[in-house]
Order: sequence, then structure tokens, then C-alpha cells
Amino acid sequence: MKKSLILAFAALLMLTAAVPDKTTTIFIIGDSTAANKDISGGKQERGWGMALQCYFDDNILVDNHAVNGRSSLSFIREGRWDKVLERIKPGDYVIIQFGHNDEKAGADRHSDPGSTFDYNLAKYVRETREHGGIPVLMNCVVRRNFFVNVPENDDDEKLRTTTFKDGVKMVEGDSLIDTHGLYRVAPRDVARRMNVHFIDANQITHDLEQGLGTEASKKLHMWFLPGQEPSVPAGRQDNTHYNIYGAHVVARLLADALCEEIPVLKPYRCEADVTIDTQGRGDYLDLQSALTALDTSKPVTIQILGGEWERPQMPKKSKVKFILRQGAVWK
Repeated sequence: MKKSLILAFAALLMLTAAVPDKTTTIFIIGDSTAANKDISGGKQERGWGMALQCYFDDNILVDNHAVNGRSSLSFIREGRWDKVLERIKPGDYVIIQFGHNDEKAGADRHSDPGSTFDYNLAKYVRETREHGGIPVLMNCVVRRNFFVNVPENDDDEKLRTTTFKDGVKMVEGDSLIDTHGLYRVAPRDVARRMNVHFIDANQITHDLEQGLGTEASKKLHMWFLPGQEPSVPAGRQDNTHYNIYGAHVVARLLADALCEEIPVLKPYRCEADVTIDTQGRGDYLDLQSALTALDTSKPVTIQILGGEWERPQMPKKSKVKFILRQGAVWK
């Protein structure tokens, strides 16, 4: 009997190992506008790629490899691309979005549109396909630049060490001014030449920021007056990087764009009023903060990503619906 049980258990293990992983992964490679961020000490900066998981169900796994300050060149030279290639399985998607740092002058990051920038993008496309993946080219998101004259910007990463008073003192107009030039055009050209899915993230975010206007668009970014946000008490004027709200607005728009470009993803697109996640991918880190902020007398859907949670005692008239995802369970 004991031997039979052992054999049966071994057979079960072999069967389980033989079942293919049906989860489709969306890998993201890019820069700080998409990257995962340090959330310690209540830090508010987020990348849109950090929030993307909130807009796809458990059939889709978002694996975000975007890193602050990287260009299409440095991401390869640092070996980061090789690590992504090791994980791609047939049918996975790879979102490729660079440009912000390829513009910088340093030899360790710079590439030229129409030349080395295009070459790097083509390399990502080609090698993704060689590993059975599906490449998706995106051009860079816009900077919030309403300045009549575009200010010099030698490194977006320096914005994190500035305060509100260090911000650029220039007159703003009503029209958003492009800062990317041909870096926003090259990904479309490469996509056309190589027959690749393309998402015009630059146009999408341009329309978003222009539609909001000079003042309201600040709410998307790490743009805080002194004393307004505890994690940056001296304030900040960062027109490149997103805060929690901005990252989710952009992630939602890009999720929609992905589903329009790639219709097979549409069935897995999901939506909730807010998402809770201790890793910082959601709108809140803990459930109580969300419940305090929401009007639970009206229909509200709260999505929870991963972990064990104490189920809150809700009033009888509460209209809150909870969705548990990525292995989240009630204790």
C-alpha cells in the first residue's frame, strides 16, 4: 500500500509538471516613466508599468523590467535584456519603450534616431521573436512641458533630488510642447519596417496632458507644493515622473490601447474602482486607507492583489464588492 501511494504521488507530480503554464506574461522594458519604484517612507513616485497589472486579470502576468535612467543602449550593455530573454516563453509579449534617456549626451546611454536607436529597437524585436515572444513597440510618453521655450534637461533622474524652489522658473503657455523630436518617430518607423505591433504612447499622453491643461496636468506628476506631500516636505516640480494617480491614469489608457492593437487581450482586461497592493502597484497599500477614502454607501469595487487579509466588518448597507487576485485570500 505504501509503495502504491508513493507511485501514485510520483505520477501526480509528473502530470503536474507536464501541464503547461497557461498564464501569458507581458514583459516591460524601458526607463523611469514605466519602472517599479521604491515605496518606502510613503514615497509617491510610480511608473505606469508598475500599475499595469491592475488592469489585467490573472490570465495575464505583468513582469516589469523597466529601470530608472536606462536607455535602449544601457539596458543591453548592463545585461538586463539577457535576463528578460531567459524568461520569455512562446506567446508572451514584450513591450519595448525607450527614448527619454537615449536623448542624453553621455556615451553610456546615447543613441541616434534613424541610426543606433533604430538598431537597438530592431535588436529587441528580432530577439523577442527568436524566443517565441511577440514584440510591442511603444514610443516614449511626453514630458509635461508647457514652457514657451523648452528648458535644457541633461538628466531626468536629477529631478528626484530637487525641491519646489529648484524648479524651472519659466513662463508656461497653453500648448504642450514636444521634447522628444525624432525619438518619438523612430519606434513607429521600426514597427512599420518590421511589421510589429505599435502603441503611440506619445500621442496618447500628449492628448491626456493637453486635455487636462496647464494646471490640472500637474496632478499626474511628482509636482507638489512645499508641505503638500509628507514624503517630499520641501515640495517638487517634476514634469517627467508620475505620482500614484498619474501612473494609474496612464496605465489604464495604455491597457486600453494594447487591447485595441491586440484584440486577443481584451477578454483579460479588468477594471476596479481602486486596487490594494502592499507592493505599491495599486492605489493604496492597505485596505483600511481605501475604505476610509471611499464612499462605501455607493457601489464600489475593490481589487486586492496577493497576500492574506483581515476581512473588514462592513455595514449592512455597504455596497462594496471585493475581488481577490494573484493569490489574495481572507484570513
